[in-house]
This record gives sequence, C-alpha cells and structure tokens, in this order.
Amino acid sequence: MNTAIKVDNLSKKYIIGHQQHGRYLTLRETMAQKFKDAGKRLLHPFLSSSGQPLMSLSTTEELWALKDVSFEVQQGDRIGIIGRNGAGKTTLLKLLSRITEPTTGRISIKGRIASLLEVGTGFHPELSGRENIYLNGSILGMTKSEIKNKYDEIVEFAEIEKFLDTPVKRYSSGMYVRLAFAVAAHLEPEILIVDEVLAVGDTQFQKKCLGKMDYVSKHEGRTVLFVSHNMSAVSRLCESAILLDKGKLCTYGPVEKTVQTYMNRMFYDEDLPAINQDIIWKHDDLDVISFHACDESAKRKNYFTTSEHININIEYKIKKRLPGLRVGVDFMAHLDGDIIFRSFDDDLEEQDRTPGYRQVMCSIPPDLVKNGTYLIKLQIGIHNVKWICYDSIYDKLEVTLTDGVNKLYGDSRPGRIMPKIDWVYQNNHNEGS
Repeated sequence: MNTAIKVDNLSKKYIIGHQQHGRYLTLRETMAQKFKDAGKRLLHPFLSSSGQPLMSLSTTEELWALKDVSFEVQQGDRIGIIGRNGAGKTTLLKLLSRITEPTTGRISIKGRIASLLEVGTGFHPELSGRENIYLNGSILGMTKSEIKNKYDEIVEFAEIEKFLDTPVKRYSSGMYVRLAFAVAAHLEPEILIVDEVLAVGDTQFQKKCLGKMDYVSKHEGRTVLFVSHNMSAVSRLCESAILLDKGKLCTYGPVEKTVQTYMNRMFYDEDLPAINQDIIWKHDDLDVISFHACDESAKRKNYFTTSEHININIEYKIKKRLPGLRVGVDFMAHLDGDIIFRSFDDDLEEQDRTPGYRQVMCSIPPDLVKNGTYLIKLQIGIHNVKWICYDSIYDKLEVTLTDGVNKLYGDSRPGRIMPKIDWVYQNNHNEGS
C-alpha cells in the first residue's frame, strides 16, 4: 500500500511565561517604586529593582505538547485521533497541516491536505462565501474550471445558498462549519483532516459529514484523520485509532481496542477525579460513595455492545432518616442532553431510608438503544421536597455502545431507541392449501 503520512519522532515544545506577582501596592507606593527603579537602571542598566537580572521578573516553563510521536498512515485509511483535552491532538493536526513547525522530528506527506481545525480559520472574513470557495480551491492548486465543476455540489451540501454573497464574517458558527466542511470535502484533497469543530453543527449535519468522509475514503481512496470526543462517531467512521495522552502516543491500532483503552483511562486514571474513591460526593444528608457502570461480571467499564446489559451501581451512606428519599438515573443523549428515559428506585416495595450504608443497582437491558455515546446522570432527592445530588461534576457517567442491533439497518433507523421487538406470523395460509 502507498504511505500517505509518515511521522518520525515528532515533538513540539512551547515556552510558557509566568509573571511574578507581589503584594498589591497603593498609588503612592507604585510611583515611589517607579522613581527608585529609574534611578537604579541609570546606575545598573541590567538589574531589576530587586537587584536581580531583569529577566528574572518573569519565569518560563517548557511544555512538550507532543513528545517523540511516530506512526504511519496508508492511503485511504480512516484514522481516529482520540485523547483527553490537552493530550496533543490539535497540536498534531496543526503540525500535519503545516500551520506550525515541529521542534524535532520529521513529517512526510504525500498529497494535498484540506484541514478543518477550528471555526474562524481557513476563510477570509471580508470575502463572501462564493469568493472563499474559489480562494480555497486555488490554495489547493485547482484551476478555476475545476472549482466551477465542484461548485454546485459544495453549495448543495452546505445548504446556505441564500448567504453565498454575504461576507463570511457575518456567518454564524454553524453556517461557517457547513461551508468550510463542504469546501474541504469536495475540492478533492488527497488527505482530509477534521477536528472536533463538527460538534458546532446540528446532529443531522454531523451525520451528513460522517457519511461524506466515509464515502470519500471508501470510494475515492482519500485519507481521513478525524478528531472527536464522540467515541460512537469515531467507532462508526474509523478503522483504526491513535490514542494520545500527555503528548505521547499510547496506542495505535484497531478502533474498538483503542477506544476501549481510552475509556478505561478516562475513568480509572489517577490524574482524574476518581469515580471509585472513598467518597465522591458529600452532602449534609448523605454521601455518595460510588457511581459506576459495569457488565454482568461486575467489571467496571464504559464501553459496551448493544447486546450487553449495562449495570449501573450506586453506593451511598445515609446520615439521617430521610423519608421519601429516591435514587435514580437519567439516561440521556450525549449530543443534545435529551432524556431518553428516567428510572427511580421507588419501584422497590421495601425502602429503608434510615441512616446507614446502601448499595443499589439498576440494569439497562440489551437491544434497547442505538449505537452511540450516552450520559447517565445520577438523581438523588426527596420526593416533592428537594434535590440532594444534582448537577455535580461526579454525577454523570459516559457510556458508548457499538454494534447495531439490526444488521440490515445498523444504527440508521429513525428514533431514539431500537428495541428488539418480537414479531410472530399468525393464521398464515398458502394459496391452494
């Protein structure tokens, strides 16, 4: 196979300055200090007012956004790039797009690159949408006639025909992304690089973009690098994935295995607020000790197939008698936060709300929801009185489901859920029988 991108020991270093701050000075003290500083600089031009070199007024720190990253991407590959915020994903894309230069290492690229990294870059704000289409095509090395041949497709895909003669500086972020992606995807670059910027668009447009990236890779042999925090989108589009953590490449391999590694790190990395610590949330009425997802063998995880049970375990300690206490969960769509269903433990006949340790588990059945990434939000409150655990940083879990329950439709069938419904033929008669 032909190698489209080869990265050897790539590193990028930034120098961060930290200004030293002292106590607050009054206006009189500030003016007096200025006169003193001026006198000292006349006598000692290279010293600060404290007698130290002037450079010591601020300190610097080296930050390695990327460190010794190496990998190869073959032509036509669809590669997901995943990792937490600050892992180095955007830095890597900027290096590949030649927006910035590496500190050390080499990048070899075969083919033209179209990048969609962040809203507000790539277009000239004073030019209209129509003019920017031709400008971007020219930058990619296309002739005017080649751009003209693609123009109608770009306009149709972007769905902003009424605003093509409006300067793009007046576009909303959603309009901008629509046109920017349409241009990047249709002007025939050999390599298409897309960052999380697609999250600005609506859900239907995101699906449209994912479908286009899948098509240009499978049918036109283009290489796609896709950065997203939506693990369902990465799993659907990509064959392989690169996991970055603190600027280093952790894993590069099949997308499902790499996503599982990422999800495990997200929820059990000691640098993050731990879900399984002694007490994850405190309140005058109760403490939440644990809130996590697990499979039927009680193994904690946040990456499931649609055919698995998702067991949600909640452990808490009641500090005083709480009549009417309810513990429950909201199962929510990740993109728009819509509640798909809500369930409380008030279905239990026996409810002991006296002080003490409690553990309860709810089991979400298999073959219920579609492929995707979902939020499971903890809800604890006293019925018709008050919420106790609500909108805390610890009261949300993220779970990702893969493998469509229906092999014919995958996850493209309309609707929020895809329950496995039994159909039975009854009273059937063949002709002539």
